[in-house]
Amino acid sequence: MVQLLLDALGGDARETKPGGKVPPFECYHVNSRLSDGIADIGQVRSGKLLLLLKYCLQAIALRFRFGVENFYYVPANAARAPLYRDWIVLGLCRLFFKKVIYHWHAAGLGEWLASEARPWERRLSRWLLGRPDLSIVLRPFNRQDGLLLNSKRIVVVPNGIPDPCTRFDEDVRPRRLARAVARQKLLAGETLTEHERAQAGGDPHVFRVLFVSLCYRQKGLFDTVEAIALANQKLPCPDLRIELTVAGTFWLEAERGEFERRIQQPDLQRGGPLVHYRGFVSGAEKHRLFVESDCLCFPTYMAESFGLVLVEGMAYGLPLVTTNWREIPDLLPPNYSGVVDPRSPGQIADIWRRYLGLDHDESLRPFFLNHYTVEKFAQNIRTALAGV
Repeated sequence: MVQLLLDALGGDARETKPGGKVPPFECYHVNSRLSDGIADIGQVRSGKLLLLLKYCLQAIALRFRFGVENFYYVPANAARAPLYRDWIVLGLCRLFFKKVIYHWHAAGLGEWLASEARPWERRLSRWLLGRPDLSIVLRPFNRQDGLLLNSKRIVVVPNGIPDPCTRFDEDVRPRRLARAVARQKLLAGETLTEHERAQAGGDPHVFRVLFVSLCYRQKGLFDTVEAIALANQKLPCPDLRIELTVAGTFWLEAERGEFERRIQQPDLQRGGPLVHYRGFVSGAEKHRLFVESDCLCFPTYMAESFGLVLVEGMAYGLPLVTTNWREIPDLLPPNYSGVVDPRSPGQIADIWRRYLGLDHDESLRPFFLNHYTVEKFAQNIRTALAGV
């Protein structure tokens, strides 16, 4: 998302060719990556401190070399190690810049400071991080993070992404329609012709659920797995089955072991595996999974700041199942029916069984195009920053 923001503002000014188009904003980017991968995020090691100091010196050097007056920063999530990182960055850099802008891609720091932080941590955070000139938040619910740090101004700018499925009408929508019709015929006890099966991808009797996220309990991974077992116990037609594909990296090795043991149990091995693990996916493989799936399941109860995977699902016209956790439902079309309570595998299974007999949902793809494209994001972020 930081890269998309940089693109929306015209890119790094140091990369502008002489005589080239002048970007709308003059940006200088310090790529302050500290972690080597998922497992390294939140881990404390001396090498990170040295990197952090290097990045701070780069930012200060840009301040004096190019006269940069505004400091843009992505604050920490609700945990001590990243919060202490922010103390170092703002403690070193803030004095050199006239205005500070926060872009809250994580959520919950304000709540954590109010409820779990030690009194001295709370006071130090407000001193070092407080009173930014602008806080950009992704949803109205996240305003509390900016409010607790006494932001002078708070603006809501939803994330947007490049359209990952530009040939939806040509390649994907016909498949979704054909699979919905084929399942309805199977539910009615009718026999499909070979042509109908081919149009529906060859396996319309398999309702394919996709879970693509960090593989973590609070993201709803294990609730999704349990829902697969429950849903297949009471299918309305013996010719149908519901299978799950899991794509993502495990945060905890213990949870990976628990997951692998669970999916080998007999209730998830009916006529072959009902759960398939693909690991981390990207590019063409990720696109293929979104195209070939019949539903996206993301029953999170984590401190989500946005839920970008739901936006991706809408871009592919995928029926969604998610939770009424915080403001997650506000991402979806009004009164969307695929919303369940957190930690409710039974409710998830009921929705999947209902989805088996429904027509293709024509509302999701247009909702994405109207609200979450990268063009709308660029427009909104420019307006927000111009106000500073």
